[in-house]
Amino acid sequence: MAETHRIMRLGASVPRRKGTEMNKPAIPTKRTRRPTKADQRAATMEQIYDAAEELFSKRGLYGVTLKEVAAKVGVHQSLLHYYFKDKKELFDAVIARRAPVTIERRMKALDAYERAVEGRPTVEGALRAYLDTDLEVHGEGGLGWRHYGQLGAQMSNTAEWGAELMDTYFDEVVLRLIGIIRKAMPDCPDEDLFWGYHFVSAGLMLTLGRTGRIDKLSGGLCKSDDFEAVKERMARFMAAGFIATCEARRAEREAAK
Repeated sequence: MAETHRIMRLGASVPRRKGTEMNKPAIPTKRTRRPTKADQRAATMEQIYDAAEELFSKRGLYGVTLKEVAAKVGVHQSLLHYYFKDKKELFDAVIARRAPVTIERRMKALDAYERAVEGRPTVEGALRAYLDTDLEVHGEGGLGWRHYGQLGAQMSNTAEWGAELMDTYFDEVVLRLIGIIRKAMPDCPDEDLFWGYHFVSAGLMLTLGRTGRIDKLSGGLCKSDDFEAVKERMARFMAAGFIATCEARRAEREAAK
């Protein structure tokens, strides 16, 4: 008996019955990181931007109040005043959130296209790189991108508060496109290239506006939110306009000699 007690004191193993808690392997527990104040602030700001973007896309800058944005988010209006000096500052922030994304995508697409053709671009090829890329992000990017497209359509057609924002964010990518088209049509006067872009922009903005007008005019044959149908047609149609205009102008110059 004394020997048995001595062995147990030295820590000899004692047989354990199967199925007891002592035989079960320890399961490590994973701690969930608690959101920080910065995380919570970022999430709230995204909710504010989303709500403001939707409201602005439907009613424009002057048709929305900060109180309405706050109500849609479910926060007190004072929170919006804490982050934004006024409604215009919130509006500008909404535009600034997505503009760099679409600009970067189009710039990369234009750069890739120019590298691929090795200095021999076509008008349609350049337009596809520019237009199709933008139509894809607005058509496939979810409801938020569709709201942003409608907001962009308003900006491009509003001189008072839209023109300056268009100049600020989109001039670089537009001039990049025109530069490639200029290489495809070196004899075309710049005047006609810029008018050509003017018509391209009008078609793109009307498409992004998704007004539903073409749905009614066509009796349902065409859908204003069918961006795939637009992609199939727009670049080719616009390219033909560039080419026809420049050829006609060339013929006029020849006739005037």
